[in-house]
Amino acid sequence: MLKDKAKVVVIGGGVVGVSALYHLAKKGWGDDVVLLEKGELTSGSTWHAAGLLPLFNMSYSVGQVHKYSVNLYRNLEAETGQPVGFAQVGNLRLAMNDDRMDEYYQYAATAKTIGIDVRFLTPGEILELWPMCNTDGLVGGIFHPDDGYIQPADLTQALARGARARGATIYRKTMVLNIEQTTAGGWLVQTDKGDITCDHVVSATGNYARKTGAMVGLDIPVMPVEHQYIVTEPHPALQQRRADGLPEMAVLRESDGSWYLREENGGFILGPYEEGAPCCYVDGPDPRAEYELFQEDIERLAPHIEAAMNRVPAFAEVGIKRVYNGAIAYTPDGNPIIGPAWDVDNFWLSEGHSFGITAAGGAGWQLAEWIVDGEPTIDMLGVEPRRFGDYADRNYLLAKNEEAYSHVFIIHYPDEERPAARPLKTAPCYERMRDRGAVFGQRFGWERPNWFATEGMEQVDDWSFRRSKWFEAVGREVANTTSNVGLLDMTAFAKCRIAGPGAERFLDYMVANTLPQKTGGISLCHALNSKGGVHSEFTIRRDADDSFYLVSAGALQRLDHDYLRKHMPSDGSVTFEQLTDAMGVLVLAGPRSRELLSRVTDADLSNEAFRWLTAQDIVVDGASCNAMRVNYVGELGWELHHAMADQNRIFDALFAHGEDLGLKPFGIRAMDTMRLEKSYRMVGTELSIEYSIFESAMDRFVKLDKGDFLGRDNLLAWQERGIDNLLVTLVVDGVTDADALGNNALVKDGEVVGRATGGGFGFRLNESLALGMVRPDLADVGTELEIEILGRNYSARVVIESPFDPNQERLRDVNGAND
Repeated sequence: MLKDKAKVVVIGGGVVGVSALYHLAKKGWGDDVVLLEKGELTSGSTWHAAGLLPLFNMSYSVGQVHKYSVNLYRNLEAETGQPVGFAQVGNLRLAMNDDRMDEYYQYAATAKTIGIDVRFLTPGEILELWPMCNTDGLVGGIFHPDDGYIQPADLTQALARGARARGATIYRKTMVLNIEQTTAGGWLVQTDKGDITCDHVVSATGNYARKTGAMVGLDIPVMPVEHQYIVTEPHPALQQRRADGLPEMAVLRESDGSWYLREENGGFILGPYEEGAPCCYVDGPDPRAEYELFQEDIERLAPHIEAAMNRVPAFAEVGIKRVYNGAIAYTPDGNPIIGPAWDVDNFWLSEGHSFGITAAGGAGWQLAEWIVDGEPTIDMLGVEPRRFGDYADRNYLLAKNEEAYSHVFIIHYPDEERPAARPLKTAPCYERMRDRGAVFGQRFGWERPNWFATEGMEQVDDWSFRRSKWFEAVGREVANTTSNVGLLDMTAFAKCRIAGPGAERFLDYMVANTLPQKTGGISLCHALNSKGGVHSEFTIRRDADDSFYLVSAGALQRLDHDYLRKHMPSDGSVTFEQLTDAMGVLVLAGPRSRELLSRVTDADLSNEAFRWLTAQDIVVDGASCNAMRVNYVGELGWELHHAMADQNRIFDALFAHGEDLGLKPFGIRAMDTMRLEKSYRMVGTELSIEYSIFESAMDRFVKLDKGDFLGRDNLLAWQERGIDNLLVTLVVDGVTDADALGNNALVKDGEVVGRATGGGFGFRLNESLALGMVRPDLADVGTELEIEILGRNYSARVVIESPFDPNQERLRDVNGAND
């Protein structure tokens, strides 16, 4: 008999859903959590999964999720008594070129900061570890000794047993028909066996994600892709190894051939990730589908089969026993979505798990922390459901998810920009920027100039872990902005207006800083989470007594705006207006920016009339602008916020009057190098829920004496028990062709003492720079450390914050030289 009430209802009986149930029960909610599965446990995608447990992932968030999973699975059989078939055989990844090795070095630095063991191997060592491997053409590889594979169905049953032992209830053969929000704020889940009310719903429905989301009005950015793997007949050499008592060889991955290979019952399993694998279940599977496979398509796999035969000649000597072609859920970037849904309260997503077996344990762990305690314990931005926007519709998913599947094994360059479904959203000045040499990137659907191909350069991107072809072009952009004046398109900024009689009180509670007191005033403000970590950063302008204009990172629009809306009072005293699509932003920066702007406006731009960190409504060539005297590059300048329809008018006026002043466009990569020289923080790197705002050295933006604000009490408690990290700026010595990229290990006397959060070359300082979190006792200026960059350690020393123009003289134009 179906219960009629629970705290949490988990929908979906695959390994991901059962893990969520297990961890909620483990957090003490066992008697109040229920799982609903329309068929049998594992009857969706879990049953046909190959069970691999790859620790390798370039994402800091996903890496921690995967690490937790593997550690959990290793001990699960002892806890539950249910065998899980965990074979810790290790994972061997091959490299056929130097760029691939650079990827491995960058990954290894990330792995070191989260405690994952990674070992580098020569071709000779690879042969010792995998004697059936042809090492021709290899330059090296990496080995994870803690990696391996597991039996997915057995793992799921072990998690189910552990959940039941803690009081959780599982209902099989129970189909969810509808989900409704109740007037009391909870959820009514309607099934073919009756209804159940609950406080929280967890959607872990795999291939059904979009159908489940539609029940509550959400378009979930998940669509499955067909994945094939081949199971072969036994090979005598593998059988002989077993007979001789030799250990099973590691899971073998030839990244450059885009396939994995492992032993299975004396034969092989080959899993390619091929071009042309189609999306499936585009509009969702049949509700009655169970244990479903598609017709195999061996021809699609031919290049990968040939590559595997070349690398492992024994693979060419066995027959095919069976080909599995099943659905694997994907998101547009290949990472899962784990966390709260947008626009609705207490609806949680654990969907899009293309590596669901590996991620299931960690996903359930963090969901349970989030649901029960109100916050995750690790930075989840890499898997945050709200990282996608409304643009991620059906057609977008068709293009991007097939791309994500085919890109599983490509080299994941830090500056990579994937081409599918682009351009999607463009600013009015897009073509003008393109005609001036812009090479574009994409964030939250928006095209943004990353850099400008000038002086005869080809207008195509060049990706690398090292200084690539755009390095010198970016240097020219920085030089011109520093000496003359530059223009940056930041239309992709997230923008909104908070207004109403309760607006000031609401925002004052939401942020740790004081709000601007005067109309036209600007404050940099941070919304903390309930534990005192940094959730969001806003530039806030007061437009009127009861109206505020907020600007935040474009990539975080849905996250930031959903966070605000979910905290708004329900009495109608506060209104929210999304302005991103209505307002464009052009940033004018450089010592000659005042001179140029004064040519196209009658407004008084002097220091006395228009102070730094203030805003005014001005008219530029007949177009109204909200001019904000702030920027992210550390030069005199203004952000010009304007109606989208006026953008090209303003753009053309500036270039018509700025040629003799040296006006040139600059891009995001130039902006990023300049922000490093100013030690400017960024959400997701230097600002994170894992660090208190004090650890990010943002004390001046916290006003503890202003009264209560979100996270204040826990922030004070965090401060009282002492901080574990402190943000520092580092100059890195001795580098010639590669700079820190972020997640680099920081080392003192052979011990990892922190991690770089970002890095790059500072052209104005002519220094390689990094920002990083270190132990507070190592944060003093002059402290000598080492930083690992692409497999080598370099000397790094702590320098003053904002090493370029530390007194902000250029921003404030203290001498009035440009009045």
